[in-house]
Amino acid sequence: MNTQLKKGLLDICVLAELREKESYGYAIINDLAPLIEISESTLYPILKRLLTKKAITSKSKIHNNRVRKYYQITDIGRQEIDEFVGEWGQVEKIISFIKGDEIDG
Repeated sequence: MNTQLKKGLLDICVLAELREKESYGYAIINDLAPLIEISESTLYPILKRLLTKKAITSKSKIHNNRVRKYYQITDIGRQEIDEFVGEWGQVEKIISFIKGDEIDG
C-alpha cells in the first residue's frame, strides 16, 4: 500500500482498535497485523499524536512486575472515527474517478 495513504489510515485504525477496549502498544500492533502492517516505530508516534489531540488517554499498570501503558479512546477519538466514516462517500467517489468509472454530477 502507498505509504502516504497508509499513514492517513493508521490513526483511524488505532482509534478503531481502542473503540471496544483499552489496550497497550504490543497488543495494538498484533491486533492490527491481519489488517495493516504497523511497527513500534510507527505506532508510538501515532499514540503520542493521539494523546496530544486528546483522542486517547493513557494510564500505567503493573503487569508481570513491569509498567505497561494502556490506552483508551475518548469522545474526541470516537468523533474522529465518526467524521472519517462520514467522509467515506467522498473517498469512494475519488476511488471511482481513479478507476475510470463515470462520476455522477
